Amino acid sequence: MPCLESRFMSTKPTAQHAYDSRIPRVRVTYAFWKRVLDVVGSATLIVLLAPVLAVLAALVKLTSPGPIIYQQVRIGRYGREFPFFKFRSMYRDADERLAELLEKGNEKDGPIFKMKNDPRVTPVGKFLRKYSLDELPQLFNVLRGEMSLVGPRPPLPREVEQYGDEELCRLSVPPGITCLWQICGRSDTTFEEWVLLDKIYVQQMSFWLDLKILLKTPTAVLRSDGAY
Repeated sequence: MPCLESRFMSTKPTAQHAYDSRIPRVRVTYAFWKRVLDVVGSATLIVLLAPVLAVLAALVKLTSPGPIIYQQVRIGRYGREFPFFKFRSMYRDADERLAELLEKGNEKDGPIFKMKNDPRVTPVGKFLRKYSLDELPQLFNVLRGEMSLVGPRPPLPREVEQYGDEELCRLSVPPGITCLWQICGRSDTTFEEWVLLDKIYVQQMSFWLDLKILLKTPTAVLRSDGAY
């Protein structure tokens, strides 16, 4: 599945047409079953994890002021913006303090910002992030069709503005909750390695690869490798 040649943010219709015209017929079947897996999987997990979601929501609410769910604009397939849901893991003024931290330097390469001991993260937020529990509300993003269970992690608009053609390939498929990056070290990888893993997924994506990634995700999360 080739990377798109046009920038999504400015030429979404053209890019989408170019992409769709290159999809083999077998991909239509894959896309159908991938969506079935997304709907059934996310709905089932929401029901099964309802008590856990309630407890986590209470912990966030009772330990620091601010909303339980943090909504952030992210970029999905073909550069479409959508509201990205997470349990709030940072203090309420986190966005305002970002500029100050950016001036001090970024611990990661590329357009992403990562800091191991980010002072904006709450004590409960550190626990949520360690085991990716803050990501659970994205099951609703999957149910709404904005994300998939498996796919490249959706970037921020400011990150996409710095993308070259290689990185734009990540936006040619639906973003996901988990991916190869999630089971291969997460933040311990460089941005270049992250993009490479996403490119491998885009080129090899299949129903069975999705299942394999889903089955390996719980172990990776429990190990908390590369969790910031």
